[in-house]
Amino acid sequence: MTGSISLREKVDVLKACVIIPTYNNAATLGAVIEDVAQYCDHIVIVNDGSTDHTNDIVKHYRNVQSISYQQNVGKGWALRKAFAYATEKGYQYAITIDSDGQHFAKDIPAFINKIEEMPNAIIIGARNMGQASVPGGSSFGNKFSNFWFKVETGITCPDTQSGFRLYPLAAIKKISFITRKYEFEIEVLVRAAWNDIPVVSVPVTVYYAPAAERISHFRPYKDFFRITILNTILVLISFLFIKPRDFVQTLFNKKKFKKLLEDHLFNPHHSTGLKAYSVSFGIFMGIIPIWGFQLAAAIFLAILFKLNKPLVIIAANISIPPMIPLIIFLSYKMGALWMGANAMQIDFNNAITLDSVKKNLIQYIYGSITLAIVAGIAFGLLTYIFLKLIGKKKPLFTKAD
Repeated sequence: MTGSISLREKVDVLKACVIIPTYNNAATLGAVIEDVAQYCDHIVIVNDGSTDHTNDIVKHYRNVQSISYQQNVGKGWALRKAFAYATEKGYQYAITIDSDGQHFAKDIPAFINKIEEMPNAIIIGARNMGQASVPGGSSFGNKFSNFWFKVETGITCPDTQSGFRLYPLAAIKKISFITRKYEFEIEVLVRAAWNDIPVVSVPVTVYYAPAAERISHFRPYKDFFRITILNTILVLISFLFIKPRDFVQTLFNKKKFKKLLEDHLFNPHHSTGLKAYSVSFGIFMGIIPIWGFQLAAAIFLAILFKLNKPLVIIAANISIPPMIPLIIFLSYKMGALWMGANAMQIDFNNAITLDSVKKNLIQYIYGSITLAIVAGIAFGLLTYIFLKLIGKKKPLFTKAD
């Protein structure tokens, strides 16, 4: 088997191992070990507190490395223990494969070939979730997970729940994790993406045993609830910190900012009206009086209404600190139109701060909403006119730039 020998050599050169976490899968574990052993000599079994004869099966394979503990903690904890163990042993990559026989070791070469192209990536074995044998609950859960992963990271991934993966150990070692059960496989992908670790996929084969023979330790209600809680936390972190951080970094990177404009403001695939409306909406969201939540709300609504998200984010940053005194001043002036004789007069100077808002909150609220509407419409119209004029001339950016 020349191909297998060649693959073994690649695995050795890459310093990769295969991790098999298991919990009460004694019926299939042996076959999985033998399947993997055809392609790799470096196999690590993690016995996550099994109560069947898993330990006897592991002892039968003397060349297999093992980690075992009595209390069942969860798949996430098993993987975290295995990653730490593999790193300590000097491995640079870890391929994880489930012990229930769902995956096939014949797909390991796809991971090895991909990691040679992208040495720092997490590679996910994307299953064909459209085949008839896939349980309806698994299909729904996968679509649910894929959707929230894209919301949290902006990355489209076809199978975020697949347990067949390749991890770059040095890269993920720097990341702290909080989960211990199934939801860990979501957390590790999201946090990796936030740390600029590429998350890519390769197609793999999948086998779902008949319902009567299938063994699953996934608890539909408890585990789905835990995953939902995790996604809620990750979405909040993404909107309140990660996306604003990435945007600010883009603004101060000339190449990234230029590409941002090329991809979104001058993107021929987006209509001029959509771009103008996105800028208008971003300005509106940046001015309305929900300080601290403006950008997060703008991003969420931009996704909901299918707007041009980068343009919304750029426009929403009208409320950066240097602009706040001017926004407050103009809001009070706009609010004075509603308050009549009860309006408070304010001068534009350095004394204008958020504390000034407390002196006449109603005037500020009325005025800021009015200003948000007026400014949003004005900037939207200016953007529309600008793009129409640019469209009649040669492109603003050329390859020579």
